Amino acid sequence: MPASIRTRPNFILFITDQHRADFLGCYGHALLRTPHIDSIARRGVAFDRFYVASPVCMPNRSSLMTGRMPSAHGVRCNGVPLALEAVTFVDLLRAAGYRTALVGKSHLQNFSSMPPLLTPPAPRPGYHAPGPELAQAVRAQFGGPAYAQEQPAFWEKSGARIATPFYGFDHVTLVRAHGDAVGGDYDRWLAGRDPNAGKLLGPNNGLPHDYVCPQAHRTAIPAELYSTAFLAEAAQAYLESCGEAPFFLMVSFPDPHHPFNPPGKYWDMYAPADFPVPEAFSRNDWAPPPHVRAILAQRESGAANLSGMNTIAVSAREAQEARALTCGMITCIDDAIGHVLRALDRCGRREETVLMFTSDHGDHLGDHRLMLKGAEHYQGIVRVPFIWSDPLAAPDAPRCAALGSTIDIAATILDRARIEPYVGMQGRSLLPAMPRAGTFVRDAVFIQYDHQAPTPGTNRPPRVHTLIDASWRLSVFDHGEWGELYDLANDPGEFDNLWASAAHATTRARLMERLVYAEIEHVDRVPLPTRRA
Repeated sequence: MPASIRTRPNFILFITDQHRADFLGCYGHALLRTPHIDSIARRGVAFDRFYVASPVCMPNRSSLMTGRMPSAHGVRCNGVPLALEAVTFVDLLRAAGYRTALVGKSHLQNFSSMPPLLTPPAPRPGYHAPGPELAQAVRAQFGGPAYAQEQPAFWEKSGARIATPFYGFDHVTLVRAHGDAVGGDYDRWLAGRDPNAGKLLGPNNGLPHDYVCPQAHRTAIPAELYSTAFLAEAAQAYLESCGEAPFFLMVSFPDPHHPFNPPGKYWDMYAPADFPVPEAFSRNDWAPPPHVRAILAQRESGAANLSGMNTIAVSAREAQEARALTCGMITCIDDAIGHVLRALDRCGRREETVLMFTSDHGDHLGDHRLMLKGAEHYQGIVRVPFIWSDPLAAPDAPRCAALGSTIDIAATILDRARIEPYVGMQGRSLLPAMPRAGTFVRDAVFIQYDHQAPTPGTNRPPRVHTLIDASWRLSVFDHGEWGELYDLANDPGEFDNLWASAAHATTRARLMERLVYAEIEHVDRVPLPTRRA
């Protein structure tokens, strides 16, 4: 084993999209087969209590890249790009001599051209309205071509390529959406493999099926031409070309995010009837909190947007179908990861490479009769897998019970590479929390959620801050009318909201105080002062 592995290992970070922690074989799923991801866990450590900084794509991906909370890096909700001025941990790796590559989904910028829902208020009659450059408290408007690199119009240009370095990445092979319509570099690859394959894309060209789950369509693209296969091939090509320099490679899959369209054999690999009906469908004693109750009522009235991105209510059958199709997409990803691991072996670099696996957030998948994700901070969307496998440090135990957060990934990678973090990084290295060391680096995790669209039943976009400690989950909403408090040890399904329970007032007060400390801790402290005053 090269001596450089001690100070300058390679890193591969596999990341999936909308993939909850309990949907992996190594996290205890009874049906799902993920032998290649499980093999990473067997040679490393799987964190059982790892949480997102925000349970939605752009904010949490930005938190992963910066090691900072959404309130600090500025990507509070989907629709706000990560500022190109933001320093990422990949920038630091690159500055220290690492080759850096992204293969797959970035979503650090908007990949839709749809106008925002949140806009400045109309000026009052008789008042002078500031111009566009002064309409917001910060002049940065994210305009110009540098912030349009993930949008459809950018990729309609012949020979379009991401300008590098892109948030620290020297090499970028990009896909930019979901399902079989991911676009980006995939479109050119697909056209090169089969000039007529474009006619197989999308639900309008899908194969017949009898599933009723919203956003389930059976793609006509065969598995070997699906985006997951493309990303596996691109990652293998990068490994074969990166020479002797240390490298950081992020392989970012757009699945198992909806639409639910696993290709080829993966469509019916798992039978919906084999999946247990989620507990909420048999709980007659469950009183949903107001925001969940409004979502359930919206579906019952026929007003739910079943083709959108936000949380919807589902039936038991729809939940089972969504779970089966999600497992198909995950196994497809697992097979692709197997190809990448074999390429790493062929290059002779497995024993000098730290392997990681995580996801940007989860999916309710029928829990609490819900699907997709939103302001409901149940475990299904806020808890994600995190696996760390270091060839130099075989673990004493394959599981870790320490609390961890997405913001900790950057700090952990930099610590392992012996690179000092920048001032303002809020994450903490998890190396001391590995089983061999056994030191918990957190007593709680902090989660922030903000969104453009109003929550069903209200006329306000939701803003939710959550604290999770060893045994409890507290969620506070900006309206202040009610909140959530769950005893995770005795109520792991989160059905008994104890917010208003007099018997638990002391616990609620303790957690509210701890939440205040978390809010203070994560107030941004950069830029640093330039003088004493």
